[in-house]
Amino acid sequence: MNFDSYLRELWFVFLVGFGGFFGACLRYIFDLWVGGLGSTLIVNSLGSFLLSLVVYYSLVRKSLSEGFVVLVATGVLSSFTTYSTFILQSFTANPVVLVLNILGNYGFGLLGAYLGKLLIRRFGGI
Repeated sequence: MNFDSYLRELWFVFLVGFGGFFGACLRYIFDLWVGGLGSTLIVNSLGSFLLSLVVYYSLVRKSLSEGFVVLVATGVLSSFTTYSTFILQSFTANPVVLVLNILGNYGFGLLGAYLGKLLIRRFGGI
């Protein structure tokens, strides 16, 4: 790896950390606002939708810089969504809530990603 490549990768590490700070803060705000299973369901569903918008727009338009995608997708959105909290909340709930929470998180997550892809296809040029 040459020095320029090293600096580029170091910059991307910084972007992930910087974005992660904001994503984690947003996640905490949602938890204060809604709390519990509802908060986790909202952030996971919204995060799936927003990640889909960023990724598909980037693939279709080729106009987003790699740094922006790393900042938003890997930094902000990966720390905004929370798989581990979703799993812990699911398995500490009663069996009915466990099943509904799992179906809700995966169902709304997939729906969010699908809707993001549809929006980009509709308005993104393909």
